[in-house]
Amino acid sequence: MREIIKLDGIKRDFIVGDEIVHALRGVSFTVGEGEFVTIMGKSGSGKSTLLNILGCLDTASQGDYFLDGVSVRDMDKNQRAILRNRKIGFVFQNYNLLPKTTAIENVELPLMYNNKYTRDQRYARSVEALKAVGLGDRLEHKSNQMSGGQMQRVAIARALVNDPAMILADEATGNLDTRTSFEILVLFQKLHAEGRTIIFVTHNPDLEKYSTRTITLRDGKVISDESNKNVLDAADALSRLPVEND
Repeated sequence: MREIIKLDGIKRDFIVGDEIVHALRGVSFTVGEGEFVTIMGKSGSGKSTLLNILGCLDTASQGDYFLDGVSVRDMDKNQRAILRNRKIGFVFQNYNLLPKTTAIENVELPLMYNNKYTRDQRYARSVEALKAVGLGDRLEHKSNQMSGGQMQRVAIARALVNDPAMILADEATGNLDTRTSFEILVLFQKLHAEGRTIIFVTHNPDLEKYSTRTITLRDGKVISDESNKNVLDAADALSRLPVEND
């Protein structure tokens, strides 16, 4: 299996006043192509620091990180930005959509920094990505014309449009109600079934039941790394939710 992520002895220290805070204390693991991994941990576990390193938003104080076979360690900021754009699709808790712009314009954004696509190709790929998340009829809708679930679908389409090596989701259901959260989980499971590599960072222990593997952090260390032998079906869970009447 092709390795998408390889972390080897990752440490990250921060200087806060006169103290050194050890946010990550020697984290090592690999993620293969097509895995759906949940990264769990309470506040202060090092989860956010790890997310920033995985997303090439920050670099480790010590240790090696390989993303799809490429060493990140000695890259400068610009090189990391290019790698991030080509290899990672981000999905954030707050959607991070550009205000006053349409769904199609938001999804096109990552392709604007990739000069191998023409304008027509950007548009066609963005339409395809929005159709893949069930928003083919919302291309020209702006953020203020969409629900939270629809905005998160736009964010997922934007994450898909560059055909990244992995999708990195940060509390992707954190701002959504229960029904919408399961709709988004259904979509993530569909993407995983299609062969996508997904890293889902969350503090919600219920969500790990829907991924194939769970890595748990505590005090900057991996305390468990377990395969999920009984992955629950999000579509089944969604079908069992009571229908709310307006």
